[in-house]
Amino acid sequence: MKDYIEERVLELANYIIETNSTVRAAAKKFRVSKSTVHKDITERLTEINSSLAAEVKEVLSNNKAERHIRGGQATKMKYKNLNRVD
Repeated sequence: MKDYIEERVLELANYIIETNSTVRAAAKKFRVSKSTVHKDITERLTEINSSLAAEVKEVLSNNKAERHIRGGQATKMKYKNLNRVD
C-alpha cells in the first residue's frame, strides 16, 4: 500500500473516533468520496491496525443505530423552517 493512502486511512480513523463522525461527514472533511472512506475504514484499516479498526467500527455501528433518529430530527427541522417562510 502506498504511503499516502496509509496516512489517509489513519487520519480518517482518528478523525472518526475523536469526533464520532459519520462516513459522510468524514468524506466531506477529507474531500474524498464516501466509497473511499468506507473502503479505507473497512478493508485497509484492518490490514494496518486492527485494534484501531475495531474502535472505528464501534463508532460507525453507533452512528448507524442512531441514524433514524437524526433523520427524523432533520425532517422535523425542515418542516419547522418551511412554516416560518410561509
